[in-house]
Amino acid sequence: MRVYTEEEARAWLERHLPTWEVQEGHLTRTYTTRNWRLSLMVANAIGYLAEAAWHHPDVLITYPRVVVRLRTHEADGITDRDLELAREIEAVVMWRPQPGAALDGPPERWLE
Repeated sequence: MRVYTEEEARAWLERHLPTWEVQEGHLTRTYTTRNWRLSLMVANAIGYLAEAAWHHPDVLITYPRVVVRLRTHEADGITDRDLELAREIEAVVMWRPQPGAALDGPPERWLE
């Protein structure tokens, strides 16, 4: 299992997931929500993806945010497992219906 240096992980994030960052040896993302209910929904989506991938992040749930921290514990560093799960989390959590689609989504922005 390849372990990325923090510099390599930062470069990868810059190209693929600029809303994520490296902090204290973890891939980290903070999602700002509009309320506690949305924080729980985000955390549940992350939990589902993590369990399906059998890779378990640290998740801090507060009002009004959810903080995700990824690191492969058995490798003691950031690996492809973390990068791939971060990509999936971002895709699911930030997914929104396209304008004019059958699914029109909430009338206001609800997550950052």
